[in-house]
Order: sequence, then C-alpha cells, then structure tokens
Amino acid sequence: MTQHTSVEDGLRAGLAELSRIPFGTQSLAEVLRRTTQLAVAAVPGADEVSITLLDEHDQARTVAFSGDLATVLDERQYADGYGPCLDAAQSGETLRIDDTAASEHYPEFAATALRAGVHSTLAIGMPLPYEGLAALNVYTRAPGSPVQGEELTALRTFADHAAVTIANAALLSTRTRTVEQLTTAMRTRAVIEQAKGVVATMCACDPEDAFEFLRKRSQSLNRKLHDIAAEVVADAVHGRVTPFAAPVRPSDTVGS
Repeated sequence: MTQHTSVEDGLRAGLAELSRIPFGTQSLAEVLRRTTQLAVAAVPGADEVSITLLDEHDQARTVAFSGDLATVLDERQYADGYGPCLDAAQSGETLRIDDTAASEHYPEFAATALRAGVHSTLAIGMPLPYEGLAALNVYTRAPGSPVQGEELTALRTFADHAAVTIANAALLSTRTRTVEQLTTAMRTRAVIEQAKGVVATMCACDPEDAFEFLRKRSQSLNRKLHDIAAEVVADAVHGRVTPFAAPVRPSDTVGS
C-alpha cells in the first residue's frame, strides 16, 4: 500500500509540475529538458530518461535527456539503426528489456547497456502532432528492479500527458518563429523602401530604378541588400552624402 501510494503521489506531483511549465517564457528545448527531469522525479526506478525524436525522414536524434548515460545509449541505437527507442517511436508501442544480461530481442544493445551499468530499459512511444514521432526512454541501473506494475502504468500516463505538453510547446514555438520571421521581413522591407526613396530623391529617378541601383550595388560589393539599404538610410539621417551615380535606364542608351 505504501508503494502504491508513493507511485500515485509521485505521478500526481509530476503531472502537476508538467502542467505548470510556462510555454511563453521557456523554449521548446527547455520544455523537453524539464519533461525528462520530471519523469525521473515522478517514477521510482527511472534513473535516467531521454526523449528520441524521429523526423519526417526517419532520422533520429535525442532532443532532451536527464543524464549523459541516456544519450550514449540512445546514440548507440541510432548508429546501429535499430533498438527499443527507435522501434517504440515508430510503432507507438511500449518496449522493454527487463534484464540486459539476458535479452533475446536486442542482444547487442542489451550487452552495451549492461557494460554501461544499466540493467533494464524501457521505451514508450509518444506520437507528437506537428513534430513527428517520439519515444520516452528510461534506463534503470539497479539489478532486478525494472519499471513495472504501478510504476509502468504511472510512466505511461506521464508519457501521454508529456506528449500533449511537448506538442503544444512545439506548436507555440513554431508560431513564435513565424511571427519573428515576419517581423524581421517587415523591418527589412521598410528599410529598403526608405532607401529607395532616398536614392529616387537624390538621383531624380523613379522607385524601380532606385531599387535596381540598390540591387546592383549589393551585388558589386557582395553585401546584403538590407545592409546596403540601411547604410543609405543612415547616411541620409546623419546628413552624410552617399556617392550615388544616377541609375541608367535601358532607354537612355538607345540611339546613343
């Protein structure tokens, strides 16, 4: 009864902490890292935890981990091209090695884990909307004490809630990046428009010819168009004279 209560209390506390992660002030990487830390704290027997992410090309990488050992064992599976964390991510199933000294399903990986001091492993598939497929990986050092029973149920529940948390954080992160990119694009466009106005005024040409002047100057100096435009605007603001040459229209050369 004490063990049952301990697992329930740990899960309850872990889920409460998971729900309090502030998406607006933490990056996706920080949310992922915090998720692995909470999994270790919430479930007895979980010594180290990592999260494997599979992209649309089935390329795997560890996006969060609670300790270096988890990363080493994840990377071994990626190098081999198979292992419980990869199979769990692809299938959504829960795959376990209760005794790395006697594993029939993943003997080579189990032997590597055993040499590293890990006696049992667990990988729980986590489908992540917007971000692909993932697995929550658990590594246990203590011999004869794999995550099972109430602990396994608690970890699966935690993984389900964590998948929702990570998906929401990923979606917010994507939207934030999009807004930042649009804001940067708008600022860049505004500077270029201002520079076009400066050139058009000083050279008595139309905006199209002014833009062509800026574009050619960018190419000849091998510098970004935005940087050239910003320099022109800064010179105008500070009263410095930019050495402009009047843009030449194609019609100006006809008949010459």
